[in-house]
Amino acid sequence: MNRLLRGASRVALTLALTMPAAALAGTISGTVSDGTGTRALQSTQLTIVELGRIAEAGRDGSYRFPDVAPGTYTIEARYVGADPVRTTVVVPATGDVDADIRIGSNVDASIIVVGQVANQASALSRQRAADGVESVLTRDAIGQFPDQNVAESLRRLPGINILNDQGEGRFVSVRGLDPSLNAASINGTRLPAPESDTRQVALDVIPSELIESIEVKKSLTPDMDGDTIGASIEINTTSAFDRKKDLYSVKLEGSYNEFADALTPKGSFDFSTRITDRLGIAGGASYYKRKFESDNIEGADWAIDDNGNAYAAELQYRDYDVERKRIGGTLSLDWLATDTTKLYARGIYSQFDDQEYRGDVIFIMDEAPRASTASSAEFSSEDGRIEVRRRMKDRFERQKIKSLTLGGETNTGPWKMTYSGSWSEASERENGSIDPTRFRARFEEGDNLNVGFDYSNPRKPLYSVSGSGSDAFFDPTTYGFNELEQTILSDARDREYAVKGDISRAFASDAGTFTVQTGMKARWRKKSYNLESTLYDGYDGDYSLADVLGGQTYRIQDILPLPSHTGPTDFFNDNRNNFELNPIDTQINSNSSDYSVKEDILAAYLLGRWDSEKLRVIAGVRMEQTRNDIRAKLTQFVEEGGEYQGEELDEDTVFVTPNRFVRNYTDWLPSITVRYEPVRNVVLRAGAYKSLVRPNLSSLTPRFTINEDLEAETGNPELNPYRAWNIDASAEWYFGSNAALTGGFFWKSIKDFVVEQRTRDAGTLYGVQYEELSSFINGDKAKVKGFELSYSQVMSFLPAPFDGLLVNANYTYTDAKGTVLTDGDIADPRRIPLASSSKNTFNVVLGYEKGPISLRAAGTYRDKYLDELGGSAEEDRYVDSHFQVDLSAKYRLVPGVRLFAEWINVGNEPYFAYQNFAGGKRLLQFEEYNWTAKFGITASF
Repeated sequence: MNRLLRGASRVALTLALTMPAAALAGTISGTVSDGTGTRALQSTQLTIVELGRIAEAGRDGSYRFPDVAPGTYTIEARYVGADPVRTTVVVPATGDVDADIRIGSNVDASIIVVGQVANQASALSRQRAADGVESVLTRDAIGQFPDQNVAESLRRLPGINILNDQGEGRFVSVRGLDPSLNAASINGTRLPAPESDTRQVALDVIPSELIESIEVKKSLTPDMDGDTIGASIEINTTSAFDRKKDLYSVKLEGSYNEFADALTPKGSFDFSTRITDRLGIAGGASYYKRKFESDNIEGADWAIDDNGNAYAAELQYRDYDVERKRIGGTLSLDWLATDTTKLYARGIYSQFDDQEYRGDVIFIMDEAPRASTASSAEFSSEDGRIEVRRRMKDRFERQKIKSLTLGGETNTGPWKMTYSGSWSEASERENGSIDPTRFRARFEEGDNLNVGFDYSNPRKPLYSVSGSGSDAFFDPTTYGFNELEQTILSDARDREYAVKGDISRAFASDAGTFTVQTGMKARWRKKSYNLESTLYDGYDGDYSLADVLGGQTYRIQDILPLPSHTGPTDFFNDNRNNFELNPIDTQINSNSSDYSVKEDILAAYLLGRWDSEKLRVIAGVRMEQTRNDIRAKLTQFVEEGGEYQGEELDEDTVFVTPNRFVRNYTDWLPSITVRYEPVRNVVLRAGAYKSLVRPNLSSLTPRFTINEDLEAETGNPELNPYRAWNIDASAEWYFGSNAALTGGFFWKSIKDFVVEQRTRDAGTLYGVQYEELSSFINGDKAKVKGFELSYSQVMSFLPAPFDGLLVNANYTYTDAKGTVLTDGDIADPRRIPLASSSKNTFNVVLGYEKGPISLRAAGTYRDKYLDELGGSAEEDRYVDSHFQVDLSAKYRLVPGVRLFAEWINVGNEPYFAYQNFAGGKRLLQFEEYNWTAKFGITASF
C-alpha cells in the first residue's frame, strides 16, 4: 500500500517537473445556463475551437480551461436539444477571464427546460458526456421528476428493471442481474442497508421530490469504488447551485389503492435559494402515508402420489393489510469559499414505518391424497392427519436512514483537489411485535374431514371441505391456542464512516490535455443485529380462536374464521401471566440470530487521462484491501441424557458460545476506458475493468437461525467475494434536436459467485432439528453476456398537433449462467442461471407534451429469474415474468401550477414464484395487489 502511494506521488511529481505549464498562461472559466437564466446546464460540452480542447460543465454549470496562452479564442457550447452557441473570449497576457454562456433564447425558443422534453434533453446530454456507459434521470427546471415514484422512473432506463416488494418497486436490477451486485450511494456516500440480511438498499428510501438526479454507471474507472458488477447507482439531492434562480415547490397528493379502498395523503415541499452570490441553501421535506392490501397463496413440499399426479403437502392462504408511512428530509449547503474553492455539506434523513397485519390459514397434510387428477387432489383425515393452523401476525417496524457528507473542491491552475468525509447509518427496529399468534386444530381418523384442492388455476389453487368434520373446521372454538412469539427487541444497525481525497494535475498541449490523478479512500463499516424474543406455547386456562375472532379482506376465497388484527395482541397483554414460556426456544431464538461484522476497506488508485476533441482515454489501477472481523454466537441445543463436552446432561440445555473469524484480502483492479467521437454526434465507447462484490455481511456470520416452521438458515464465514472481469462496448448516435439511438454489448466473467442453497431434507445441526436448511455457497464460475438497445426521440418534426409526441424504448438481452458443484462433487457440476438474472427486459414509453398538456403511457417487462437454488433443479425457486402498464397525465393551470394523475399497475400484474416440478409450474408463492391511483397538484415559484 505504501509503495503504491509513494509510486503515485513520484509519478505525479516527475510529470509536474518535466512538463511545466505554459508561460504566461491563463484560465478561462464561467458557467452555462439556459436562455432564461433559470437552470445550470450540466454536461454541456465546451470546445475551444482554435485549440481543439474540450471541457464539460459541472452540476452547477461551471467549466474551466486552465493553461490557455494569451490570445483570442472561440468557445463553442453544445447541449442536446439546443442549437450550438459560440462566444469570443480574449485571454490577456496576465490574469484569467470569465465567460458565462447562455444556451437558447430567453423565451425557450430553442430549448425547453420544463417537462418531459427537458428531462430527456438533460439525460441525453449527461449520457453523451459521460466517460463510460451511463444512463441518467434528472429533474426539470421547476423540480419535476419524470414520475411520482423513483422506482417507476428508473424502470424506463436501458437495462434497468425494478423488483417489487408488496407490489411496490424497491430494488433495482441492472442488465438482469441480482440487485445485490449493484452499489448505491447518495451525494457520494455509500448507503447502508437497514435490513439485517442484505447489503442492497430499497430504492424508495428517498422521496423523488428531494432528488435532483440519478446516475446509473454501468462501467468503472479507477477513481470509483470497485465493488460493483451490475452498476454504480449514484443519487444526488438538490443543491442551490443547480439553478441560477431560486426555486420553491409544493406538492399535495392523494393515493387510492383499489384493494384497500382507502385514500391516503402525501405532501412535500422543497426549495433552493442563494443567500448571497457565494452561499446557497437547498432542501426539502416529504410525508407519505399509504394503505394497501394484498392476497397471497403459498405452496410447499410438492410430491408425486401413486397415481403419478403432483400435489402440495402444505398450502397457505395469507391476507395482508399494510399501512406504511414515510418521512424524509434533505438539507444542503453550498459555499464558494474563494474563487478557487467550493465547499458543501449535504444531509439526508428518511424514516419508514410499516404496520403489517397478516391473517392466514395453513393446511399441512401428513399423507398423500386419497384421490387425485392432474388438476386436483383430495385428502381425508381418515387416511392421515390434516393439521389446520390459523394465525395473526401483528408487526410494526421502523427503518431509518441518515447520512451526512462534508466535502469540497479546489481548482488552482492545472491542479485540482477533491476531498470529503461522510457518515451514514441505517437501522431497522421492532419493539413488541406479535409475530405470530397461532391457533391449531388437528383432524385425524374419526374426525371425518375431507379437504379438496383445485389446481386448475396453478397460480390460485382453491380449497373446499366436506364430511361431518366440516362443522368443526369452521367452528372457531375448534382451534386452540398453540404458540405465540413476541419480539421484545429486533435491532439491526449498519454504520459507515468514510474519508477520501483526490488530486490531479492537467498538462495542456496542442493535441489535447493529459491528466494524472491519484487518490485514497478509507471506509469503516459495522453491521450488527440483536434479537430478543420470547416464545410461549401454552396457556393456563381456556383460550381459543373464538376469543379473538375477526373478519377478512381476502378476495380469492372465504378463509374464515380468522383472528382479528389486534385481538391476539390485546389478549396477550391483558392475560400475560397465564401464558407459559418455552425457555428453550426463547433462548435459541434470542441468541442464534445475533451477529456483528466489521468491514474495513482501504483503497488507493492511480490513473492517467487523455482528452482531445475526438478521443478520451482513461487507464489505471485501483487497489482495495478488505478486512473482516466477524462475530456471532454458536447456539446448540442438547436434550436431556445427551452429552456436552463429555458430560451427560440431566435436563434439556441450550449452550451459547461466542465465536469470531478474522480475514483479510487484497484486490488489484485495473481498468481502461475509451471514448471516441469520429464524427459529430456519433460516440463510440469501449471499456475493460476488473471488479468485485463482497458477500452480504449477514451471510458471513457463523450463526444458526430457525423459525416456527423449522426452516433453518446458517451462514458461511469462508465465503469469497465475487470477482469479475468486465468488457463494455457501445455506439451512440445523437440526431435531430433531441434524439438518440444507442446499442451496446457487455461481457462478464465471474468467479466465486454466491448463491443461497435450500435443501428440503430434514436433519439436525448444533443439536437443533430442522425440516429445511438454507446456507450460502460459492459457485465455481459464471459468464454473463448480452446487449442493450435504446431509442429516444422528441417528434418535433411531425405536423401539429403530433409534434408533441415523445418515444422512449429500450431492450436488454442478458445470458447469465454459472456452475455449482452438487454436494461439492467436482465430477458432478450443475449449470444454473445466476440468481435474479432475467434474460429479456424491455421498456416502452409513449409521451405527449404540448401546451398545458403532458401525457405518458409506460410499459415494462422482465423475464422470469432464478430466486433461490434448491437441492436439485426441480426444487429451484423461480419468479415468473412480469409486465406492468402505468399511465400518467399533467395539466398546467397557470405557469408553475399543475394538476397531475397517475394510474399504477393498470392490469393488476401479480407476483408468481414457482418450481418446475413434475412437468409443470408448481406454486410456491402468488400475490396480487391491484391498481393504485394517484392525483394532486404541484406549484413551483
